[in-house]
Amino acid sequence: MRAETSRNWHIGVIGGSGLATGIELEDAQEIAVSSPFGEPSGAVTTGRIGAARFTFLARHGAGHRLPPHGINYRANVDVLKRCGVTDLLALSAVGSLREDLAPGQFVTVDQFIDRTTGRAGSFFGEGLVAHVSLADPVCARLSGHVREAAQAAGGVVHRSGCYLAMEGPQFSTRAESRMYRAWGADVIGMTAMPEARLAREAELPYALLGMVTDYDCWREDEAGVEVSHVLEVMHANARIARATLQELAASLPRERAPVAIDCALDHAFITAPAQRDPALMARLDAVAGRLLGTRG
Repeated sequence: MRAETSRNWHIGVIGGSGLATGIELEDAQEIAVSSPFGEPSGAVTTGRIGAARFTFLARHGAGHRLPPHGINYRANVDVLKRCGVTDLLALSAVGSLREDLAPGQFVTVDQFIDRTTGRAGSFFGEGLVAHVSLADPVCARLSGHVREAAQAAGGVVHRSGCYLAMEGPQFSTRAESRMYRAWGADVIGMTAMPEARLAREAELPYALLGMVTDYDCWREDEAGVEVSHVLEVMHANARIARATLQELAASLPRERAPVAIDCALDHAFITAPAQRDPALMARLDAVAGRLLGTRG
């Protein structure tokens, strides 16, 4: 079955709680959207920048009230899908595991190592089993547009990087930081997983623009990571992040052509139709309704 894709861009943005207020959205509205997967981090703010629609969700809630392990990632992705988002952009503060990825710079992440534990990492489960491909976890097209927009906004942007997702909320030990470098990770954060996994299950092309705030604690001659320094650099990066969205809106093609991720679930279901749980199918009306016949 072919995906029912929109010819118009509608970019979902998950980022800091102050991001939406700094963007000049036309016809901006704040809307509370409910999810069968529980409470999302908060209401969404939706509006337009030029011809493109943007819908923002503060990942940690208003006032940064939610820790990384307390975020309902499933509900967040689900409500954005319900809003009609076609593509999903994550803006995330990251620590650097490489000398050349300096604080104040940006990176469009293209790979992940998931070290999180105890987070609900799938919309599917008992009653409807599905396996999606995650070999290439981000959308190359969306990442390319975002990278060019960040460069146009004045950012120093690295083309690719592997993101190590840790559980937190504590920062790494020095031994862990050295190990992650040996694994080939380039940046480290606490929120990209299971967010990227869920975006793929929801058939949402996903890109992550990492805002480098600090060097992780692998540098022996420096003190460990301090949240005050992270916040200082993050606030400085916010101006470029906001300008990036303006540049992105201006540079997107007039029409949104389909991509393969729009059909990520086409061959993912394993459970026989007769064995599928109707209650779970009903919860999946936004995520998988085009295939299950449950879309409202």
